[in-house]
Amino acid sequence: MPNQVEGIKRQDVFGAIDRLMDHMIHIKDENGKFLLKLDNKGAVDTKSWDGWDWTQGIGLFGIYKYYNMTGNQKAFAIIKKWFSNRFREGTVSKNVNTVCAFLTLAYLYEDTKDRTYLPYLDRWFEWVEHEMPRTEENGIQHITYDLQNEQQLWDDTLMMTVLPLAKTGFLLNRPNYVEDAVKQFLLHIKYLSDKKTGLWFHGWSFIGRHNFGEVLWARGNCWVTIAIPEFIEMTGMKPGNPVREFLLDALRRQVEALANIQDGSGLWHTVLNDPESYLESSSSAGFAYGILKAVRKRYIDEKYAQNGIQTIKGILNNISADGELKQVSSGTPVFWTAEEYKKVPLTAMPYGQALAILCLSEFLNYYI
Repeated sequence: MPNQVEGIKRQDVFGAIDRLMDHMIHIKDENGKFLLKLDNKGAVDTKSWDGWDWTQGIGLFGIYKYYNMTGNQKAFAIIKKWFSNRFREGTVSKNVNTVCAFLTLAYLYEDTKDRTYLPYLDRWFEWVEHEMPRTEENGIQHITYDLQNEQQLWDDTLMMTVLPLAKTGFLLNRPNYVEDAVKQFLLHIKYLSDKKTGLWFHGWSFIGRHNFGEVLWARGNCWVTIAIPEFIEMTGMKPGNPVREFLLDALRRQVEALANIQDGSGLWHTVLNDPESYLESSSSAGFAYGILKAVRKRYIDEKYAQNGIQTIKGILNNISADGELKQVSSGTPVFWTAEEYKKVPLTAMPYGQALAILCLSEFLNYYI
């Protein structure tokens, strides 16, 4: 077993993951700056680990993938404790972002066969399939805690709701969930993929029929880079399957475009085609995970492994001594201009920590 790959020591990767995980579960919104204020005068903690939104949902997925790769019992305990605490407190309102945590719950049930998880999976995904707001052409409308986002498709939805829907469909033997997930991937490619570059726009509105400001935002793109390889692996679609080939064509075009605009640091800019925008690490970590996994699964050309490894170096360079991933942009709606994306503040977030854990966990395959 090699202990060093491309100058990166194996023990340093494990050490970085451990620090990232510790920092994640201690993140707090100390001054309420990241509380999402709701119309009913309530508020949602989008930053602290003990909240329930997509930010923590991605956090759980990152930790789970590390557990699945290594059997790390500390990671497993963190996941079980999060669900135990949240279920004891009571579930939150159902929307695209709160569904995200159930991707990890589906995997957790698969591993533990704990039947107390089944009612949650059943109720939430029956809601997704039959009650969740839809757009024209039966797209999943990107409803959040505070916004209906009427008739809008966002690339985030593939990660937050569509992957969990598909996984639960297989788990509960409900093929209609999987078929719906396939439809959502095809529909989102239809309306969000930029035909000129192969990169993705953040959102599409059927009202007015536009892609807002047509901004090529990095983190929105990284959900696609993650979701397509995950979905193809999850479904077990064989080479030659037309849906599989269509999805991989979209992924290959995106990765080719990403490789051409990667910064020398290994990271990507938050507005991908704007070198004046800041370098953003959470999206870069997502790109590295998707690229390295797609190479390992032989979905894309092996030459792109170097882009992923260069990002791994960049991510390691942006992890502080106490385990915070730096250069993480906070949560972002769909904006109309690139300037608005460029002004999004940087802060520690569970999803940033998790995306770094994801790509580093995938990189561990190089030591085998």
